[in-house]
Formats: sequence, structure tokens, C-alpha cells
Amino acid sequence: MVIKILGSGCKNCEKLYENTVMALSQLGKKAEVIKVTDFQEIMAYGIMSTPALIIDEKVVSYGKVLKAKDIIKLLES
Repeated sequence: MVIKILGSGCKNCEKLYENTVMALSQLGKKAEVIKVTDFQEIMAYGIMSTPALIIDEKVVSYGKVLKAKDIIKLLES
């Protein structure tokens, strides 16, 4: 599983990264978590507001900081 956090590296982007790592830890799952800050790559996903959460190349959230419990729900579905 590959999870990408898209954003400029702002406070909200960092929080989404932390919450994602926490959710994976709580589930006992392993995944590669990548921070993507390159504007061109972010635009390739059609994202207009960050932070965004991408799981296995599927956009699952953008424009908000999901809590760990919400990320867990996405990872379990």
C-alpha cells in the first residue's frame, strides 16, 4: 500500500501525515507514506485544495485534515 499526502508542507499537511501514521499504527498495517510537495505532481491529481490524502493512487480526501479514526475507516473499506 502506498499513501501520499499532497500539500505544501504546511501545518495542516504535517498534521494529516501524523494522523495517517497514527492510523496505520493503530491498525497494525504497514504502508509507504510519501509527502508530495511538488506543485506539478499535486496538480496532476486534479487537487485544488490541500492537504489531500491519496491511497493507492485514489484520491480519498482533500481540503481537510482527517482525524486518525476517519483515516482508519478509509483504510478498512
